[in-house]
Amino acid sequence: METTVHNFLDAIKLVYSELSTDAAQDLIDRCKVIQYGKNRILVKEGQYSDKTFFIAEGAARAYYLKGGKEITDWFAFENDFISSINSFFLDVPSPHFIELIEPSILIEVSRDTMLELCDKHHSFERLCRVIVTKTMLQLQQRIVSVQFEPAHQKLENLLAIRPDITNRVPLGHIASYLGITLETLSRIRHPKKRI
Repeated sequence: METTVHNFLDAIKLVYSELSTDAAQDLIDRCKVIQYGKNRILVKEGQYSDKTFFIAEGAARAYYLKGGKEITDWFAFENDFISSINSFFLDVPSPHFIELIEPSILIEVSRDTMLELCDKHHSFERLCRVIVTKTMLQLQQRIVSVQFEPAHQKLENLLAIRPDITNRVPLGHIASYLGITLETLSRIRHPKKRI
Protein backbone atom coordinates (compact mmCIF):
# COMPACT_ATOMS: atom_id res chain seq x y z
CA MET A 1 0.00 0.00 0.00
CA GLU A 2 2.97 2.32 0.52
CA THR A 3 3.67 2.12 -3.22
CA THR A 4 0.06 3.13 -3.90
CA VAL A 5 0.42 6.24 -1.73
CA HIS A 6 3.69 7.27 -3.38
CA ASN A 7 2.17 6.69 -6.84
CA PHE A 8 -0.75 8.86 -5.65
CA LEU A 9 1.64 11.70 -4.80
CA ASP A 10 3.44 11.30 -8.14
CA ALA A 11 0.10 11.46 -9.99
CA ILE A 12 -0.98 14.53 -7.99
CA LYS A 13 2.23 16.29 -9.05
CA LEU A 14 1.94 15.20 -12.69
CA VAL A 15 -1.78 15.73 -13.27
CA TYR A 16 -2.76 18.47 -10.82
CA SER A 17 -0.25 20.47 -8.79
CA GLU A 18 2.95 19.91 -6.82
CA LEU A 19 2.69 19.67 -3.03
CA SER A 20 5.30 20.88 -0.59
CA THR A 21 7.12 18.14 1.31
CA ASP A 22 5.23 19.00 4.52
CA ALA A 23 1.85 19.05 2.76
CA ALA A 24 2.57 15.72 1.08
CA GLN A 25 3.53 14.14 4.40
CA ASP A 26 0.43 15.51 6.14
CA LEU A 27 -1.73 14.14 3.33
CA ILE A 28 -0.08 10.71 3.57
CA ASP A 29 -0.64 10.69 7.33
CA ARG A 30 -4.35 11.47 6.96
CA CYS A 31 -5.47 9.65 3.82
CA LYS A 32 -6.71 6.09 3.73
CA VAL A 33 -6.01 3.44 1.07
CA ILE A 34 -9.00 1.21 0.40
CA GLN A 35 -9.59 -1.62 -2.04
CA TYR A 36 -13.03 -2.77 -3.22
CA GLY A 37 -14.44 -5.08 -5.85
CA LYS A 38 -16.55 -4.22 -8.86
CA ASN A 39 -20.11 -2.97 -8.21
CA ARG A 40 -19.27 -1.60 -4.75
CA ILE A 41 -21.44 1.43 -3.94
CA LEU A 42 -19.28 4.17 -2.40
CA VAL A 43 -22.10 6.69 -1.94
CA LYS A 44 -25.86 6.13 -2.00
CA GLU A 45 -28.51 8.61 -3.02
CA GLY A 46 -29.72 10.40 0.12
CA GLN A 47 -26.55 9.62 2.06
CA TYR A 48 -24.34 12.35 3.49
CA SER A 49 -20.82 11.98 2.13
CA ASP A 50 -17.82 13.88 3.44
CA LYS A 51 -15.27 11.84 1.46
CA THR A 52 -13.55 12.31 -1.86
CA PHE A 53 -11.89 9.40 -3.62
CA PHE A 54 -8.78 9.41 -5.80
CA ILE A 55 -8.72 6.41 -8.12
CA ALA A 56 -5.27 4.80 -8.01
CA GLU A 57 -6.52 1.80 -10.01
CA GLY A 58 -9.94 1.05 -11.45
CA ALA A 59 -13.00 3.00 -12.51
CA ALA A 60 -16.17 4.48 -11.05
CA ARG A 61 -19.31 6.19 -12.19
CA ALA A 62 -21.87 8.53 -10.65
CA TYR A 63 -25.51 7.98 -11.55
CA TYR A 64 -29.00 9.18 -10.72
CA LEU A 65 -32.17 7.13 -10.51
CA LYS A 66 -34.98 8.70 -12.54
CA GLY A 67 -38.22 6.80 -13.04
CA GLY A 68 -36.47 3.55 -12.15
CA LYS A 69 -33.74 4.13 -14.77
CA GLU A 70 -30.07 4.73 -14.02
CA ILE A 71 -28.75 7.90 -15.63
CA THR A 72 -24.94 7.98 -15.62
CA ASP A 73 -23.46 11.47 -15.50
CA TRP A 74 -19.81 11.02 -14.54
CA PHE A 75 -17.02 8.52 -15.10
CA ALA A 76 -13.72 8.52 -13.22
CA PHE A 77 -10.63 6.45 -13.97
CA GLU A 78 -7.02 6.25 -12.81
CA ASN A 79 -5.70 9.60 -11.52
CA ASP A 80 -9.22 11.08 -11.28
CA PHE A 81 -11.05 12.22 -8.19
CA ILE A 82 -14.72 11.43 -7.66
CA SER A 83 -17.11 12.46 -4.92
CA SER A 84 -20.67 13.49 -4.35
CA ILE A 85 -19.85 17.14 -4.99
CA ASN A 86 -23.07 18.55 -3.48
CA SER A 87 -22.78 16.46 -0.35
CA PHE A 88 -19.03 17.00 0.02
CA PHE A 89 -19.11 20.79 -0.32
CA LEU A 90 -22.61 21.68 0.91
CA ASP A 91 -23.12 18.98 3.56
CA VAL A 92 -26.44 17.90 2.04
CA PRO A 93 -27.67 14.41 1.10
CA SER A 94 -26.14 13.09 -2.11
CA PRO A 95 -28.45 13.37 -5.12
CA HIS A 96 -26.76 10.40 -6.80
CA PHE A 97 -24.95 7.10 -6.33
CA ILE A 98 -21.25 6.47 -6.85
CA GLU A 99 -20.43 2.92 -7.91
CA LEU A 100 -17.20 1.16 -8.79
CA ILE A 101 -17.37 -0.37 -12.27
CA GLU A 102 -14.05 -2.20 -11.91
CA PRO A 103 -12.15 -3.62 -8.95
CA SER A 104 -10.44 -0.51 -7.60
CA ILE A 105 -7.79 0.83 -5.27
CA LEU A 106 -8.78 4.22 -3.90
CA ILE A 107 -7.25 6.93 -1.76
CA GLU A 108 -9.94 8.30 0.54
CA VAL A 109 -9.64 11.84 1.90
CA SER A 110 -12.19 13.39 4.24
CA ARG A 111 -13.59 16.91 3.99
CA ASP A 112 -12.14 17.75 7.42
CA THR A 113 -8.68 16.70 6.23
CA MET A 114 -8.97 18.77 3.07
CA LEU A 115 -10.10 21.85 4.99
CA GLU A 116 -7.38 21.41 7.59
CA LEU A 117 -4.65 20.96 4.98
CA CYS A 118 -5.93 23.91 2.94
CA ASP A 119 -5.64 26.11 6.03
CA LYS A 120 -2.19 24.77 6.85
CA HIS A 121 -0.49 24.50 3.44
CA HIS A 122 -0.65 26.94 0.53
CA SER A 123 0.38 24.18 -1.91
CA PHE A 124 -2.53 22.00 -0.77
CA GLU A 125 -4.96 24.88 -1.17
CA ARG A 126 -3.63 25.36 -4.73
CA LEU A 127 -4.08 21.62 -5.37
CA CYS A 128 -7.73 21.76 -4.28
CA ARG A 129 -8.32 24.80 -6.49
CA VAL A 130 -6.84 22.97 -9.52
CA ILE A 131 -8.96 19.85 -8.82
CA VAL A 132 -12.16 21.90 -8.54
CA THR A 133 -11.34 23.91 -11.67
CA LYS A 134 -10.59 20.78 -13.74
CA THR A 135 -13.82 19.17 -12.53
CA MET A 136 -15.89 22.28 -13.35
CA LEU A 137 -14.39 22.49 -16.84
CA GLN A 138 -15.07 18.80 -17.53
CA LEU A 139 -18.67 19.13 -16.36
CA GLN A 140 -19.16 22.29 -18.41
CA GLN A 141 -17.82 20.54 -21.53
CA ARG A 142 -20.20 17.66 -20.87
CA ILE A 143 -23.19 20.02 -20.61
CA VAL A 144 -22.29 21.65 -23.96
CA SER A 145 -21.84 18.23 -25.56
CA VAL A 146 -25.17 16.86 -24.29
CA GLN A 147 -27.10 19.98 -25.29
CA PHE A 148 -25.60 20.86 -28.66
CA GLU A 149 -23.73 17.99 -30.30
CA PRO A 150 -25.15 15.16 -32.43
CA ALA A 151 -24.78 11.62 -31.09
CA HIS A 152 -21.78 10.66 -33.27
CA GLN A 153 -19.88 13.80 -32.14
CA LYS A 154 -20.59 13.04 -28.47
CA LEU A 155 -19.12 9.57 -28.91
CA GLU A 156 -16.09 10.87 -30.86
CA ASN A 157 -15.35 13.41 -28.11
CA LEU A 158 -15.61 10.75 -25.41
CA LEU A 159 -13.34 8.37 -27.33
CA ALA A 160 -10.80 11.17 -27.87
CA ILE A 161 -10.55 11.65 -24.11
CA ARG A 162 -10.90 7.98 -23.15
CA PRO A 163 -10.11 5.66 -26.11
CA ASP A 164 -10.42 2.50 -23.99
CA ILE A 165 -13.82 3.32 -22.47
CA THR A 166 -15.81 0.78 -24.52
CA ASN A 167 -13.51 -1.97 -23.19
CA ARG A 168 -13.93 -0.89 -19.59
CA VAL A 169 -17.50 0.38 -19.23
CA PRO A 170 -20.78 -1.35 -20.14
CA LEU A 171 -22.28 0.17 -23.28
CA GLY A 172 -25.54 0.89 -21.46
CA HIS A 173 -23.69 3.21 -19.06
CA ILE A 174 -21.95 4.94 -21.98
CA ALA A 175 -25.24 5.47 -23.83
CA SER A 176 -26.82 6.89 -20.69
CA TYR A 177 -23.84 9.22 -20.16
CA LEU A 178 -24.10 10.46 -23.75
CA GLY A 179 -27.87 10.97 -23.42
CA ILE A 180 -28.69 8.52 -26.23
CA THR A 181 -30.27 5.09 -26.47
CA LEU A 182 -28.25 1.90 -26.57
CA GLU A 183 -29.58 1.31 -30.11
CA THR A 184 -28.30 4.71 -31.25
CA LEU A 185 -24.91 4.01 -29.68
CA SER A 186 -24.73 0.66 -31.46
CA ARG A 187 -25.66 2.29 -34.78
CA ILE A 188 -23.05 5.06 -34.57
CA ARG A 189 -20.35 2.62 -33.44
CA HIS A 190 -21.03 0.35 -36.44
CA PRO A 191 -22.43 2.60 -39.21
CA LYS A 192 -21.83 0.01 -41.95
CA LYS A 193 -24.36 -2.34 -40.37
CA ARG A 194 -27.21 0.04 -41.20
CA ILE A 195 -29.65 -1.06 -43.90
